Amino acid sequence: MGDKEILENGFAERDEQHSESSIGKVDPGKPASLTWQRKLNSKGNDIVQFNLTLKEVIHLAPIGLRLWRHQREEAAKGREAMIDPFAKRSRSSSHGVPLGGIGGGSIGRSIRGEFQRWQLLPRTCEEDPILADQFSVFVSRSNGEKYSTVLCPRNPEVKGNNASGIGSWDWNLKGDKSTYHALFPRAWSVYEGEPDPALKIVCRQISPIIPHNYKESSFPVSVFTFTLYNSGSTAADTTLLFTWAIVSVCHIQNSVGGLSEFSGQHFNSRAEVKDGVHSVLLHHKSATGKSPLTFAIAAEQTDGVHVSECPCFVISGDSKGISAKDMWNEIKQHGSFDGLNSAETSLPSEQGSSIGAAIAASVTVPSDGVRTVTFSLAWDCPEIIMGGKTYYRRYTKFYGTRGNAAANIAHDAILEHHNWESQVEAWQRPILEDKRLPEWYPVTLFNELYYLNSGGTIWTDGSPPVHSLASIGGRKFSLDKSSLGLKNIIDSPQQNDTAVDILGRMTTILEQIHTPMASNSAFGPNLLQEGEENIGQFLYLEGVEYHMWNTYDVHFYSSFSLVMLFPKLELSIQRDFAAAVMMHDPSKMSLLCDGKSVQRKVLGAVPHDIGIHDPWFEVNAYNLYNTDRWKDLNPKFVLQVYRDVVATGDKKFAEAVWPSVYVAMAYMEQFDRDGDGMIENEGFPDQTYDTWSVSGVSAYSGGLWLAALQAASAMAGEVGDKGSEDYFWCKFQKAKAVYEKLWNGSYFNYDNSGQSASSSIQADQLAGQWYTRACGLLPIVDEDKAQSALEKVYTYNVLKVKDGKLGAVNGMLPDGKVDMTSMQSREIWSGVTYAVAATMIHEEMLDMAFNTAGGIYAAAWSEEGLGYSFQTPEAWNTNEEFRSLVYMRPLAIWAMQWALSRPKVLKQEMRSEVDQVSLLRHEAGFARVAQLLKLPKEEASRSILQVVYDYTCKRMK
Repeated sequence: MGDKEILENGFAERDEQHSESSIGKVDPGKPASLTWQRKLNSKGNDIVQFNLTLKEVIHLAPIGLRLWRHQREEAAKGREAMIDPFAKRSRSSSHGVPLGGIGGGSIGRSIRGEFQRWQLLPRTCEEDPILADQFSVFVSRSNGEKYSTVLCPRNPEVKGNNASGIGSWDWNLKGDKSTYHALFPRAWSVYEGEPDPALKIVCRQISPIIPHNYKESSFPVSVFTFTLYNSGSTAADTTLLFTWAIVSVCHIQNSVGGLSEFSGQHFNSRAEVKDGVHSVLLHHKSATGKSPLTFAIAAEQTDGVHVSECPCFVISGDSKGISAKDMWNEIKQHGSFDGLNSAETSLPSEQGSSIGAAIAASVTVPSDGVRTVTFSLAWDCPEIIMGGKTYYRRYTKFYGTRGNAAANIAHDAILEHHNWESQVEAWQRPILEDKRLPEWYPVTLFNELYYLNSGGTIWTDGSPPVHSLASIGGRKFSLDKSSLGLKNIIDSPQQNDTAVDILGRMTTILEQIHTPMASNSAFGPNLLQEGEENIGQFLYLEGVEYHMWNTYDVHFYSSFSLVMLFPKLELSIQRDFAAAVMMHDPSKMSLLCDGKSVQRKVLGAVPHDIGIHDPWFEVNAYNLYNTDRWKDLNPKFVLQVYRDVVATGDKKFAEAVWPSVYVAMAYMEQFDRDGDGMIENEGFPDQTYDTWSVSGVSAYSGGLWLAALQAASAMAGEVGDKGSEDYFWCKFQKAKAVYEKLWNGSYFNYDNSGQSASSSIQADQLAGQWYTRACGLLPIVDEDKAQSALEKVYTYNVLKVKDGKLGAVNGMLPDGKVDMTSMQSREIWSGVTYAVAATMIHEEMLDMAFNTAGGIYAAAWSEEGLGYSFQTPEAWNTNEEFRSLVYMRPLAIWAMQWALSRPKVLKQEMRSEVDQVSLLRHEAGFARVAQLLKLPKEEASRSILQVVYDYTCKRMK
């Protein structure tokens, strides 16, 4: 697995010496060769949320009641529960490519041009658009023709604004002649003759998400380049206007600390003009305990392009300044703001008022001429405050932590975005031009990456968090003899700064106080070896409705996107979980399934997630079931770690996490009840399908365990642990014979419990086979059996549901009916369908693979589909009702690309004679470790209510 292999397989990092000129400049006015498209006036489809069957209502009622109580308890502490199924959320089917890089906050944008889905602080997502945030165009010709409009079809909410507000603007765009093109991280809005019939306008939007780039990819910024094509007989004097409202952050239900939409004390200011880039800053007054936030809107002045600013206008309320109506009319009459006599800095806004800023770029486009105008939008929200600790975002390593970087980020983006686009084009073009692929596939492949931006992602600078004084508890300390420790944190040019001195002493003391706590956390950077770069830590939500960070059973599917495009981030996540395996947190939490109290996280168990409120320090926020007893998490950890070693060739990483891999394997020994080498499920939903119970040996968990045994053996070989390599290999051979008993002649049974659903055809039955193929290991089942099982899944789970236009239903009975055992058995999981398609590719069943995954495209992304574009849900059912929009698992489409990209190289079964004495010695050592990790026996007693409830559920089967 050396550098040569990585290069041959296309997973090497981008060559930093590669010159811009060799990549070539991309025409921003020309959309990519393949894009996802909609007309701007497209209404989209009404999306419908799922409903439970009567049986499911009865089954889940006790859990629902406990969840309701849990939410009230958490709310009393000022916290959120892991999920709130009772919340009402705004829904739309008009989402487009979002703005910003990775982990610096996200702002969504609709196909119509609205700025929406605001995610600027942890776990906060507000869907509704801010209607004052717009691009607009004004055109004047020498023949007297004049046109003006907001470049967005009128929203019904606009009419509610007063006469001096944005309701007075010209909302003339119909959108029927204009087309939106999306290919993440770029989008193009093509206005064909709107509003001027002889002027074509193309707005290209780009954010700096560039594979293997760990600098610019973290920047919270987007660039908008307008290309103007004048086919008229006269010159077109054109002004493009960019307006932004400070209410946009107050609007987000206190997400940045505003007490209401109009909390007041916000102000705007001009920034210094540099390299022809003009910008206006909008400073949001954050509440105590919230991160500071500043926006910058900018435009580039070049030969022929004149830029002018309106630092402040009043949208509503009693703040002093020019009104939104007068600001609009100023541009409409004069084409610029040069006639305004505005202050460099506005007065703070009054409570109850909302203010905005505007920047205008004016250009004359000659007849048959083309001109370009470039704007940018940046924001600076440097701090992330979680669990009483302050972290700094990755981009602050390059722009500082003082909250004054927005103008510089906007400036640099305007100057550098051509290089970004060239790199994005070089990355995407080979896949777009691969004629072997159906057209929907490359477009969907790239667009599903929206989640790396919109999944609530956080990317820190990798430093330990800064603790607040509130977090010290009753510990004694003194600042008197503390040495200065903050000079390298605060970027201050002053050498004699008392504040820096005091803050330095405080930080040093707090670090000393919290060092033991940090060592008992899932802080992965502690596992970095000498000479390895600290790339920072990465968080993303399971979904915008499921607020757990880095949910690991789901990351198992989505992680292919990271390991292919940002492998250092993937390794960072794995280090965190490797550290978490070694954690033990005996604090109690109450389970929603039965109300019992259990330890939050035991030694040896892979946590379900890295936490919610205090990630890395309080892991395992999921409390529906006791995930210390789940059967898929530990095998998934071992499989992902080994795959990442294969992908990166990083030997230091392998050596650092190997002890955690060994412990994770030893922990699972307790679930092999009969000593046959195979783990057994325990009759409850003890894996990622957490409403679908499973008992005994199962196709899903058993296959993952079998694959993990082989991966552990292979990884032991990588780190030079010959004894463990032999031991896990022999254990694999033993367990393999047990697993094969699930084979029924055409597929692998769901489990061997003999219950009514044991013969269910599970779409995901070959998850273990999928990962062994992906890792280049030997298959865990014979090739003919794998192909037979996949053909069964395709014929039943795919084609028998809406002719394959919805994807693969999770469970199907042998009689061709959907398995109604549970809510999840009857669902289609988009990410699982992608994973099944990846498995088919590994088994050289390409047509079947694309037909299977094509059902997800048809349902989620096609114009005739269900309206899930840029918000692919975890699931929908056969009634076309969704569950959990904007979800992590659909990133699994990159598992298909992994399967298409990597050569089929099997790890050969080259095994020397095993030393039986050595094997017995290692078996004894492994058994001792496993015994120490064994959980106490659970109480067998049940309440009367539980007995009645279980009996009722059985009667309804």
